[in-house]
Amino acid sequence: MNIIDLGLIEYLEAYEFQKKRVEEVANGISENYLLLAEHPPTITVGRLGSRKNILCTEEELRQRGISVYDIDRGGDVTYHSPGQVLLYPIIYLEHRARQIHKFLRLLEEVCIKFLKYFKIDGYRIENLTGVWVGNKKIASIGIGIKRWITYHGMATNIDNDLEGFSLINPCGINGLKMTSLKEELRTKIDLKLAKDILVRVFEEMYGFTFTKEFISTLA
Repeated sequence: MNIIDLGLIEYLEAYEFQKKRVEEVANGISENYLLLAEHPPTITVGRLGSRKNILCTEEELRQRGISVYDIDRGGDVTYHSPGQVLLYPIIYLEHRARQIHKFLRLLEEVCIKFLKYFKIDGYRIENLTGVWVGNKKIASIGIGIKRWITYHGMATNIDNDLEGFSLINPCGINGLKMTSLKEELRTKIDLKLAKDILVRVFEEMYGFTFTKEFISTLA
């Protein structure tokens, strides 16, 4: 698997990079990818989302330097900013439709196992996508599928400013509170270490989860 850290990158630039990698995988030019990224302050609205879940005016967003994009991932509204780590897996789903929901559960499990490294208990909520700590959400997930290849992915709050989430109903859920690894640990987080652990957990989970034996155990 090719692993590329794009660093701090404009959202649309990362999106175009993903699309090119999807074509490479689809055409057999390259193996699967795992991309990492951070974004400047950006609000994205997924396919089933609504701009009604943005709680401020366009002028206020301009004044704050926050970009807004309607995009082709699942999910509703979310907020990105530096210190939040995006995992963008560009992966061919060999078993196609049977694996889409399994893949979402895989991403959740990656985050849950990542949090365990820091002795934090993360969990799922039935019929919702993402990972929670206590009564707050720490990771949001929304993927796209093209030619049975995944793109978009999971945003995990590591050491980012959470204030921007007050400008939206995160994930379209009124009153949802967000948290971060920094907030839970009450200490500064080494972002490189966090990225390294996320990659390590993803590689471990991906290599194991997509065996026939294990995929049947995922809800």
